[in-house]
Amino acid sequence: MARKATESTKPLMPKATAVWLIENTGLTFRQIGAFCGLHELEVQSIADDEVAIGMVGYDPIVNGQLTKEEIERCESDPAERLVMAKTDVPRPATRTKGPKYTPVARRGDKPDGIAWLVKHFPNLTDAQISRLIGTTKPTINAIRDRSHWNINNINARDPVGLGLCNRQDLDKEVLKAGYSSTVEAPPVEEQTPAAPSGMQMPEFKL
Repeated sequence: MARKATESTKPLMPKATAVWLIENTGLTFRQIGAFCGLHELEVQSIADDEVAIGMVGYDPIVNGQLTKEEIERCESDPAERLVMAKTDVPRPATRTKGPKYTPVARRGDKPDGIAWLVKHFPNLTDAQISRLIGTTKPTINAIRDRSHWNINNINARDPVGLGLCNRQDLDKEVLKAGYSSTVEAPPVEEQTPAAPSGMQMPEFKL
């Protein structure tokens, strides 16, 4: 069983670090919570924008608290726990914008974007969806198996249109998953409204 983080082992700015890990990795809520000294449910609340709303992610790699290799090691095995990188000099607490930081106004759209990807490209891996949307594997799985707490209000929408990722990145991941191209929404056909029963539409002559 992983040892709970103490004040001396917790990262600088734990909640901001959790925000960054949620948005930029495929780690589980439990792994993030164990590293940041937060309860698993608190991490889930951060991911669902119930707490820490508007908080900018604090990059633990840039600040020497984690290595990319350590994150990848734990992403490959949910049972593993992150180990703080050793450093002799404490680094100042500075805010940094992660590469997949999503504006607060758009975070609520993430489940819709995930649902769209899962619906149209079921072969995309959790890691690929995480890279595109900036979300976590538990959230993706909850939407896949429809156990997400807000599943009844989730509407599948193109993440590019929502501003969660760009078309180039989406095409790249889709091709990796074995698809030929991204799904384009069929154009909406314009239809002339039908006249009410018993009435005849007037004819216009040139």
